[in-house]
Amino acid sequence: MSQRNPFEELEEFFDRMSRQFEESSGRWDWSQWSPQQRSASIDLVDRDDEFEVTMDLPGFEKDEIDVRITDQTLHVDAEREEAVDEEQSNYIHHERSRESVSRRVHFPDAVDAVAVDATLSNGVLTVTVGKSEPIESGQEIEIE
Repeated sequence: MSQRNPFEELEEFFDRMSRQFEESSGRWDWSQWSPQQRSASIDLVDRDDEFEVTMDLPGFEKDEIDVRITDQTLHVDAEREEAVDEEQSNYIHHERSRESVSRRVHFPDAVDAVAVDATLSNGVLTVTVGKSEPIESGQEIEIE
């Protein structure tokens, strides 16, 4: 009586999985993974009376970038889409690309949402946000 080699069983198992994957992959909708979303690299610097955030956004134009401040958080969302000239009609293969970037930066101190300046130069977004005095007095609540 011969013994089964466990490695042969594993190899058969992987071969079967590979065949099943190849057979079924043609039926999958790969378009859901085509848009690329990434997180941009940032630098956050404390400059005494303001914070400076520098973010790499290569290839984005300023009208493709949305910058907002809520509470003590800077929200940066950028989205761009590259399209090929649609006038050509004899495509054999035609692709478009879409890229989006989303990043949130929480400031360690209170900020002044009005004292904000943003510039974009050579694919680098620089946002300066003024600091504000924290509101420590709060709202007094009367107990009934």
